[in-house]
Amino acid sequence: MNEKNESAADVHLFTDGGCSGNPGPGGWAFVLRHLKTGKEMEESGAQPDTTNNRMELLAVIRGLQALKRPCRVNLYTDSVYVGKGIEEWMPKWKKNGWRRREGSKWCPIKNEELWRELDQLLGVHRIQYFRVAGHSGHPENERCDELAVAAYQHLR
Repeated sequence: MNEKNESAADVHLFTDGGCSGNPGPGGWAFVLRHLKTGKEMEESGAQPDTTNNRMELLAVIRGLQALKRPCRVNLYTDSVYVGKGIEEWMPKWKKNGWRRREGSKWCPIKNEELWRELDQLLGVHRIQYFRVAGHSGHPENERCDELAVAAYQHLR
C-alpha cells in the first residue's frame, strides 16, 4: 500500500451512466459512502449529446473528484468498459502513448480526455474495482440508474 494511503479513509463509490439513444442525451450519477461514519453523498448530471461510455466514465470521475483527500475506494459499477479500462487497457494505452492497435495500425483511444482525467485521479486514490450486474436489484446501482435517468430526462 502507498504511504499516502496508510491513514486514508475507506469509501464505497457506486456509479452509473446511461443515454437515451447512443449517442443522445445522457446522464451520470454516483453514491459515495464513507464507511466509518456512514455518511453518504449523491450527485448526478447530464449532457445533451453524449454516449453511454462517456457517462459511465464521468460518473466515476465526478465521484472521485468529490473526495476531499486521498482514500481507499471500492468502486462498484455495472460498466465493463470502465472496469476493463482501469484494470487492463489503461496501462497498455499509457505505454503506447494513449493509442490502441486497430489491425496493423495505431489509433487514438476513444474518450481519451476522460481516461486521462481518470488516470490522474487513480494516482491520488487507491481503487479496487467490483462489477455489479446492472438492473439486478443491487440497491445502490439501482439508485444511481434512477438518478442518471432523472438527470437527462429534461433534455429529451
